[in-house]
Amino acid sequence: MGADTGRPAGTGRRGELDALRAFVVLGLVFFHTALVFSPDDDFYVKNPQTTGAVTVLAGFGVVWAMPMLFLVAGLGARHSIRRRGAAGFARERLLRLGVPLVFGTVVLCPLPQWLRLRAADPGYDEPYGRFWPRFLTVRPDLADFPFVLEGDHFETGHLWFVVLLLAFCLLLAPVAGPLASAAGHMVPALGRHPVLLLLPALPLAAVNALLGMEEGFAGWNRWAYLLFLLYGFGLGDDERVRALTRRAVVSAGVLGLLLFAATAPGFVAGNDPFTAWTPFALFTRAAFGAAGWCWVLALLGLLDRPRNGTSGAPDTTAGARRYGRYLALAALPLYVLHQPVVVAFAYGVVGWSAPMAVKYVVIVAASLAVILAVYEYGVRRTRLTRFLFGMRPQPRPRPTTAPTRPGPTRPPAS
Repeated sequence: MGADTGRPAGTGRRGELDALRAFVVLGLVFFHTALVFSPDDDFYVKNPQTTGAVTVLAGFGVVWAMPMLFLVAGLGARHSIRRRGAAGFARERLLRLGVPLVFGTVVLCPLPQWLRLRAADPGYDEPYGRFWPRFLTVRPDLADFPFVLEGDHFETGHLWFVVLLLAFCLLLAPVAGPLASAAGHMVPALGRHPVLLLLPALPLAAVNALLGMEEGFAGWNRWAYLLFLLYGFGLGDDERVRALTRRAVVSAGVLGLLLFAATAPGFVAGNDPFTAWTPFALFTRAAFGAAGWCWVLALLGLLDRPRNGTSGAPDTTAGARRYGRYLALAALPLYVLHQPVVVAFAYGVVGWSAPMAVKYVVIVAASLAVILAVYEYGVRRTRLTRFLFGMRPQPRPRPTTAPTRPGPTRPPAS
């Protein structure tokens, strides 16, 4: 794209961001299991005993984790559009996100809703096969864009992330060129005034404060995630911006902690901090939005460290990189799989007469084992399942040619 000409940009994939994405996806198993024990979240299955400590600990994750996934997706979009063009990028996103979205919604999302009904009413005995078509009975609802279908039991569940990501990518494609050009013009100003790196916090604060926070989307307003994706698209791979981000780690991290701490009174003692229009609630939501950008910025700089390998030295991190690549490719399938598995194990475990800590560990350990096993043996190894979960076909091994032996040397012609 013309807007990228002459603009210093990173080459290849950023392995640390791939690893962070996989870490966030696996961390969702811990997070959603914790919601089973949270007193103030309408999760599918609830333990009879709950603890408010879950709410506090969850806050440290929601402020940065899902925003980081959208920012990394924006960075990936920049590379994809550069290779494929805007139209090719849109087609590729429809395939890689649209197919697992439809498959996951039809095949996986009904199970948590059915288990919710069973957990809430011990007398509910409707077979799953009879509930499944009722789940899929939908009607249009354009007012909740991009969630354009609704039903008495229908939901996209945890796949809200895929719905938003697909919609945002399709919105981005036709304006990618002008946005890339505008971002390129901003970089020299950032070099002169590094404090401008904090400027994206202001739109995020405004969106969260004025449009309200949405509990179903990990505490953020859905349109705040669009801003994170655009920030990743516009600035994430510019080497000059990366250098400034590395230098801003401490200042952004400290500011983020202060802003996050300032939200505590509103979330603990405030009256409906997610949607209320009181000055206290507005401040709480604005501080949360600004804190999210500061945390993401600090994490980007902290992870983006130069590699000072010594030439000729043994590569002691080869194994770690291999596992990192494995998990990076698995991120979307693991995301699609994880929540129905967590809910299923929680449904079976919450009735035990055991301490909450024991139940939590059992649900997490069993869920991780199952989703990793299903990915390895049920998704990764066949062409059809790779397609259904948004993975590219497995690359064919390159043919190896056996070395040819030299034939007998003919004597020179006389």
